Amino acid sequence: MILVTGVNGQLGYDVVKELNRRNIECLGIDREELDIADGNAIRKYISELKPECVIHCAAYTAVDRAEDEEEVCAKVNVYGTENIAKACKEADSKMIYISTDYVFDGKGDTPFEVDGKIEPHSVYGKTKYEGELKVKEILDRYFIIRISWVFGINGNNFIKTMLRLGKEKESLNVVCDQIGSPTYTFDLAPLLCDMAISEKYGVYHATNEGFCSWAEFAAEIMKKADLGCNINPIPTSEYPAKAERPLNSRLSKKSITDNGFNLLPSWEDALERYLKEINK
Repeated sequence: MILVTGVNGQLGYDVVKELNRRNIECLGIDREELDIADGNAIRKYISELKPECVIHCAAYTAVDRAEDEEEVCAKVNVYGTENIAKACKEADSKMIYISTDYVFDGKGDTPFEVDGKIEPHSVYGKTKYEGELKVKEILDRYFIIRISWVFGINGNNFIKTMLRLGKEKESLNVVCDQIGSPTYTFDLAPLLCDMAISEKYGVYHATNEGFCSWAEFAAEIMKKADLGCNINPIPTSEYPAKAERPLNSRLSKKSITDNGFNLLPSWEDALERYLKEINK
């Protein structure tokens, strides 16, 4: 039995679908069923269920709002994660914790290694890293997976926003100096399921292959969706946001290949399949 938190989010939704596809017994929960900030409720739930693994996809991800809601953000990303880790320890369950590229400082132009220097520049990044520390402190059997630029069928994301705006506007300003890897949850879910049934514990980076800027990503969306909207590349300095965004979100996937897992397809390939899927 595998328990998946955040089933109503983009990633949790696809992880449960993948587990079902493999005929692996699983249960997906969201905050309506169980508040991860309630330590006693979590402990009782997991001790009764005794899952082999908990894939913890639930998170506070409103990056800008987190700057004003640090306590609320920490309640989910730090203490909610701690509650799940403690319950996993008691139930002798493995845990997969989903983290983020925001734990790094976003400087330079080389991909960050899994053991790279941690220096988050936002409340969101800070709380996700504190969540990592809780998992490491409490458990021996854990996976920490840092991901970036996520898109999936279930929920809102950059692609859906670009498609909507691309139909309404002739041109859009999109930042061109933040570089990273878009990640399709449909591609990421099988990797997480492979990890859940393995013993290859540790920290991983998992994204689709290849790097691009948000402006290049947007231009490719317009091209593949056959929309005539023009993308104007602008620097981050011209697009002020409350939370600082990493300029370099490149993540090294060496840990995946070193441990015999399969790399994800290219982000361009993922985008093409995603557009076909949402047009069905």
